[in-house]
Amino acid sequence: MFRLIIRVFKYLIFTVFAVGILVLGINFWVIISTEDQVYYNINNVPQNKVALILGTSKRTSSGDSNQYFHERIAAAAELYHHGKVSHIIVSGDNRTKYYNEPKDMYNALLERNVPTGAITLDVAGLRTLDSMVRSREVFGQKSITIVTQDFHCYRSLFIANYLGLEAIAFAADNKQTLSTKLAVREIFARFAAIIDLYVWDKVSEVKDSQK
Repeated sequence: MFRLIIRVFKYLIFTVFAVGILVLGINFWVIISTEDQVYYNINNVPQNKVALILGTSKRTSSGDSNQYFHERIAAAAELYHHGKVSHIIVSGDNRTKYYNEPKDMYNALLERNVPTGAITLDVAGLRTLDSMVRSREVFGQKSITIVTQDFHCYRSLFIANYLGLEAIAFAADNKQTLSTKLAVREIFARFAAIIDLYVWDKVSEVKDSQK
């Protein structure tokens, strides 16, 4: 019985180790295949017709102002006012009348003097994958400039590349240090994105939901 327990324990250790290597390997793949598409200096960003802001809440779960929200708005407005894009799609969750990420982003852009005619709301961008697929399938874009934080750019670009979009990203921050919790969450989010694309074919599922 003791030997059986030892064998099971060794098997579990090996499995955890193998999964860990796989997850880290996928993260390396996602980053290394997209890092040359990420821009940090507004002067170096190539011109594009449309920017896509990926949604996040205006406030944190504790009710405080969300830094990531305001950084994305500032970055998108900067792109517009520097003539790097002429239109902005704000894509996010619109789960209830009390929670509307696209509307919050729309209002925040207006406050930064982006005209209403230059903003389109995508109220069904529930996940990064949804936003990327809808940018092509619903809004007809073939080339986009993604606006989000550095850590999120890689996963977003990887999905865009998979979809055949000509995409670049303008990082709304400058590779700021992440909390351990957020870093771990993003590591597994990248792994989940690969599973969604190559195993579960979530792209087809999102496309079917638009019909």
